[in-house]
Amino acid sequence: MEPVAVGIVGCGVIGSVHVDVASKLDTVKVVAVADLRQDRARAAADQYGIGTVHPDGDSLIDDPQVEAVILALPANQRTYMGLRAFARGKHVLTEKPVAMNADEVRRLIAAKGNLVGACCSSRYAFSEATRVAKEFVASGALGQLRLIRCRSVNCPGKRVEGERPYWRVSQSSNAGGILVNWGSYDLDYLMNLTGWSLRPVAALGALWPAGPRYQWFVAPGSDAETHVTALVTFEQGVALAYERGDAVAGSHDETWEIVGDCGTVHLKMTSGSGKRLTWDQADTEQGLTSHVLWEGDDDGSTVHSGPVDDFAKAIRQGRPPQTGLEQALLVQRICDAIYRSASTGTAAPVV
Repeated sequence: MEPVAVGIVGCGVIGSVHVDVASKLDTVKVVAVADLRQDRARAAADQYGIGTVHPDGDSLIDDPQVEAVILALPANQRTYMGLRAFARGKHVLTEKPVAMNADEVRRLIAAKGNLVGACCSSRYAFSEATRVAKEFVASGALGQLRLIRCRSVNCPGKRVEGERPYWRVSQSSNAGGILVNWGSYDLDYLMNLTGWSLRPVAALGALWPAGPRYQWFVAPGSDAETHVTALVTFEQGVALAYERGDAVAGSHDETWEIVGDCGTVHLKMTSGSGKRLTWDQADTEQGLTSHVLWEGDDDGSTVHSGPVDDFAKAIRQGRPPQTGLEQALLVQRICDAIYRSASTGTAAPVV
């Protein structure tokens, strides 16, 4: 296929990753980059042989050689840039969270027309382990689904010096903290495994900022959460028990399960060596028996390349991307409801 001519807006932490990954793919050609810090944009262009450097995203979007844009800038700027790109006939791949709230995502959906709009929350959808897990859930072997459980918490350990990105734990820049930073991935992964078929009803959530002993872990002035827990219910009688934290005063824990009335599958979203998917099968005669569905080394090679490659193929093949704006809207609706519930102390409808 003919490579898609891509322009990348933002050359910071994740933007530099996009430049590196996209420059190595056969399905895209990076023709332009933009960053308000011209030194970063110029350095990226020089390193990867990119011909055009723009002073800002507006200028890049107006560039006639650019077919599609990757938005790697804070969430509070993505809707404006996405709407502008769609208005000029450009396809859009945006970082996560896709926008500041569900209403902004709805505006993007209304504006994109026949163009491709995709979100990088799909990063963990492209591994072999994910494919096997999704096919297993779809097979019906678990019976009627009951509970999806995700608990992923970390203690930062000893104090480490270094600059912390201001936007990572910021309501005004990123629409929140770890819930949108990692929850976008978690929810995308889990909703994808269940075929994007679950229809959320309500959420009951609680949030906590970094504790007094972990203030070094966040940038000065951070005002969003580093720890979240929630219970989300769905129309199909399924519940999601969710917890994510990256500055938790406790030992590391990774528990991912999808529970049905005939068994439970044990998962892991992130990459690593010795990764294993197992299935506990309920049997009338034998009780509970365990089976290995997949095991191997997941090198994470598709974590960053997957969304970009899929985006380009969706454009050329005229198909939806792995996570389109419609799927990203579901993730955003759940996040919004958790935030509303945490602010009031009562359950909030997912609207």
